[in-house]
Amino acid sequence: MSPADFVPTIGLEVHMHLATRTKMFCACKVEYDARPNSRVCPVCLGMPGVLPVMNEKAVELAVRMALALGSQISDYAKWDRKHYYYPDLPKNYQISQYDQPLGVGGKLDIETSQGTRTIRIIRVHLEEDAGKLMHAEGGNYSIVDLNRTGTPLLEVVSEPDVHTAEEARAYGEALRQLAVYLGVSGCNMQLGQMRFEPNISLCLGTDDQGKPRYTPISEIKNLNSFRSVERAVLFEIARHRQEVQADPRGYTLEKLGKETRGWDDDAGTTFLQRSKEEAHDYRYLPDPDLVPFVPDRKWVEEMRATVPELPEKRRRRFIADYGLPEYDAGVLTVDRTTADYYEEAARASGDPKAASNWMMGDLLRALNERKIGLAEFPVKPAALAELIALTKQGTINRNTAAETVFPKMIETGKSPAQIVKEDGLAQVADTGALEAIVDQVLAANAKIAADYRGGKKAAFGRLMGETMKASGGKANPQIVKDLLTKKLGG
Repeated sequence: MSPADFVPTIGLEVHMHLATRTKMFCACKVEYDARPNSRVCPVCLGMPGVLPVMNEKAVELAVRMALALGSQISDYAKWDRKHYYYPDLPKNYQISQYDQPLGVGGKLDIETSQGTRTIRIIRVHLEEDAGKLMHAEGGNYSIVDLNRTGTPLLEVVSEPDVHTAEEARAYGEALRQLAVYLGVSGCNMQLGQMRFEPNISLCLGTDDQGKPRYTPISEIKNLNSFRSVERAVLFEIARHRQEVQADPRGYTLEKLGKETRGWDDDAGTTFLQRSKEEAHDYRYLPDPDLVPFVPDRKWVEEMRATVPELPEKRRRRFIADYGLPEYDAGVLTVDRTTADYYEEAARASGDPKAASNWMMGDLLRALNERKIGLAEFPVKPAALAELIALTKQGTINRNTAAETVFPKMIETGKSPAQIVKEDGLAQVADTGALEAIVDQVLAANAKIAADYRGGKKAAFGRLMGETMKASGGKANPQIVKDLLTKKLGG
């Protein structure tokens, strides 16, 4: 086998901040724009004699995510101390879960260019985040902000079922979508709310005993964008192939073990940070200050009942039930609020595709312009459905609906029917009245009419525009089209 034939074997560790108001073991607020080192207390600073108290909301969110992934919620999950020294970890240990995590097993389906793939989950567990270490500009020293210390952190660890950079990115995107959809995490990567650590090696085939052989495992730390995940994995796969080609006998997991690498996004390369620690290097021990998590099974089932229809299943249902294109269904199930809004508008209007067009065009544009979310948007699904119905019935045309009625709905909160009535925006559907307007337009634009009769089909659109203009935009376009076609001779 040549290095090009070796199969990449990739597992991912994904960390995400949970959507709680306070930290994991103390009452300090989680605030990302606070003054450095201003959201700390003796507990998260690790002062002697302090006692941590478990954040109930963080546990609920973690259980919801685990259930959505199909994990088994453990009957007994204990807290452990993971010991290591780093300047952003004041206690010199991190409170985490080691051999008895909160959730075990599960899976996540991902969509790739090669179709749907299932990535198995090893474990889902809770821990606390460390602080943030930053290199000082213009100096040879670093500064530390401990506001992030103690923030509730959920870690999802996958089996090494990922085999390409595309799959690694798709897995990260699917996991983020699920967490946001469930309200488990905001997953804002610019704020450090979601970080990825792929573990990469190549399978070199089997040895004489039939056991698989691998290149050394490289763990790339703290990637904070999907683009970085894809680029780093691509680079590392290529690097492994070069290394094994140069030293096929020496570049193996058995001889070199594991290593931790960083990612230089500007250079597009990884770099060695240190050899990878094993579990015994962290000297795990049960945390004596925290009681284990021993959930009541009835409570677990109640939590299971709060897990909504998941985004991938809902996406497929939108395609099947509403006849939406895959693209539309994907956009409309990005988060639960959008999916709920769309479904209510689609059902109330009786026109799912029109509801999709309005949401993906006019509505999302209005949200972006005002920099607000659907929760703050004044036009509710029932009002949008009413606007769609008025357009479908021919009471107003699409342009009037989008350019006049919809903006006024946003500004005033009035119903579309009220705006149409107050502003006299209803379409003119009286054939006799419209025929008179068409006759006037044809008389005033005799040359354009002659051009059309002479074969210039684009002239028809100009006559349509002139007629709509003459009617003040109120003419029913279909009636105008029919009248022009008849009077121009087909």
